[in-house]
Amino acid sequence: MRTTPSGFVPDEDQGVIFADISLPPGSSLERTTEITAEVNRIAAGIPVIVHRGMVTGRSIINGEGSNFALLIIKLKPWDEREGIKVENVLGELFQKTAGIKGARVLFFSPPTIIGFGIAGGFSVELQDKTSGTIEAFNKVAGGFLGALNQRPEVLYAATGFDPNYPQYLMDINVAKVKEAGVSVSGLLNTMQGYYGGIYASNFNQFGKQYRVMVQAEAAYRNNPASLNNIYVQNASGSMAPISGFVTMTKISGPQAISRFNLYTSISVTGRPKPGFSSGDAIKAVEEVAAQTLPEGYSFDYSGVSREEKNSGGQTVFIYALCIVFVFFLLAALYESYLIPLAVLFSLPVGLMGVYLFAKISNIDNNIYMQIAVVMLIGLLSKNAILVVEYAVERRRNGMNIVDAAIDGAKSRLRPILMTSLAFIVGLLPLMFASGVGAAGNRSIGTGAVGGMLVGTLFGVFVIPGLYIIFQTLQEKISGSPEQIAEKQRKEDDETQVFEVPQHGSNGMVKPALA
Repeated sequence: MRTTPSGFVPDEDQGVIFADISLPPGSSLERTTEITAEVNRIAAGIPVIVHRGMVTGRSIINGEGSNFALLIIKLKPWDEREGIKVENVLGELFQKTAGIKGARVLFFSPPTIIGFGIAGGFSVELQDKTSGTIEAFNKVAGGFLGALNQRPEVLYAATGFDPNYPQYLMDINVAKVKEAGVSVSGLLNTMQGYYGGIYASNFNQFGKQYRVMVQAEAAYRNNPASLNNIYVQNASGSMAPISGFVTMTKISGPQAISRFNLYTSISVTGRPKPGFSSGDAIKAVEEVAAQTLPEGYSFDYSGVSREEKNSGGQTVFIYALCIVFVFFLLAALYESYLIPLAVLFSLPVGLMGVYLFAKISNIDNNIYMQIAVVMLIGLLSKNAILVVEYAVERRRNGMNIVDAAIDGAKSRLRPILMTSLAFIVGLLPLMFASGVGAAGNRSIGTGAVGGMLVGTLFGVFVIPGLYIIFQTLQEKISGSPEQIAEKQRKEDDETQVFEVPQHGSNGMVKPALA
């Protein structure tokens, strides 16, 4: 069993794989289509893949662009690919597409929880707190990614950020614009309408509603010279060419700049290698960040990784709260602070079975297993309460401590076995689950079955011994039941209740009742 931060949600085999394809900035849509078709042919040669869908010009990680593409891959149903998991297919796809030149191809499964990130694995946001240049930030990110990809825990770590997209810097001569009686906002709106497009209106036809977008045809906006054919109206009503107010300069820059916690950020997504958990990958991220990020640069988590990291200290608190809650309930039940410890000290025996079965089944210590632990705290306590409650009653009736403990274990053995075995049999389908949600089902099923089985088999021997220990300590402090009963009788004998004497009808004083 691998240790992971509390709150870790395992990646589920949903039978779907996404391929994110990214070509160098400025690549044409035709070249992107060729690369995507090549990846599609490779995927078609894998027997467990049954359906594929291509989308060019769009990426899950990077957004829209002529150099981006997306391939959606559907695997066979689980009963037709028994023994072949999505991780196996991911590894095969990475291996067979490694020879593709001129493109970066990433394969990943969708996130287990929709809305927390765009892919399974881990998500990290690098942050520039120095307000430095994009070039310096990109250099820092490159060093971080290079070191992170060298870690044995990480299958890949990548980012869609690239500062080398060919762009034009538009410089507006504001003084000349005002002199000509043209407003800056009017000039920018004209540029937006011709080049970027403006939503104008709607119209209804064929029972549907369509949007009207105003934009110049591609042939009239494909080069800087097209500015000579675009005019803007000045204050006098005449038209002036936009090229007289605007200077275009070729530059390189990122397609988009994102912010995280108000800082300029670069998003990094990755996936742990098979055999490692996301907790191992997160630990690797922290170690690499400490080694490679200079002063003024930091990182934070996003998506499921953020929730996983933030909940790291909550599990111990929840376990402690459960134990305290059970302790005070039993203290009120037994009117003692020592007897409940016989119940609580029997719990580690059963909880040991949780991690033993998880180790045998190679299951991570994830959030589902932690739920099973919380559930077992109550169920194992119930078994111990059955024995201890019976032993306490026998001890109060005069039976010695050892005989009371043995008698309690014998008398409650059958109900303990009946309820525990019924619980275990009911959880076997979860323990051997397959298909969607199998990882979570197997985690909670294996943990609960292991804990209840070990706790039941060994608890019937451990619980009586713990009762003998803590009952003996209790009687050394407060005395045996016989001593307590004798003390109570003496107190009752010494306590007398007298009534005030009253005069009868004949004037005689009635005797007071003792």
